[in-house]
Amino acid sequence: MEALRQQIAEMRQSFFDEEILDRYFIQLEQLGENNPGFVEDVLTVYFRDSTRTLANIEKELQKTEVNYVELDRYFYNLKGSSASIGANKVRNEVNKTRELCRAANWEEAKVSLEQLKVEHSTLKDKLTAYFELVAQLGTDSD
Repeated sequence: MEALRQQIAEMRQSFFDEEILDRYFIQLEQLGENNPGFVEDVLTVYFRDSTRTLANIEKELQKTEVNYVELDRYFYNLKGSSASIGANKVRNEVNKTRELCRAANWEEAKVSLEQLKVEHSTLKDKLTAYFELVAQLGTDSD
């Protein structure tokens, strides 16, 4: 039990050390202190919506005539939702990709979008593993 708590604490700290998450994740956790499952629920919605937004960005970048207004709206939404959960690396990649699009550097933007998708997937995988351990701790203490 104590080894599991230590593993969870170390994993959580690594998210901050690797700058995957920032202080907004801590605020999110504080909001859910009295509501078990709150953070997981928020993250489920985030990943559902952000995955859809990434697909929309990708579709828009594949068009011959890119609708920049629409594209920028997708970036704006993804940046805001990522910032609100503390997804630091994802937010940083959104900013980078958005700037490349603003400069009409479409080839570099597509490369940056691939990196954005990697950061998004990494975040999802790491948080899934983290919450699986947290759930084990919950079942072990019953």
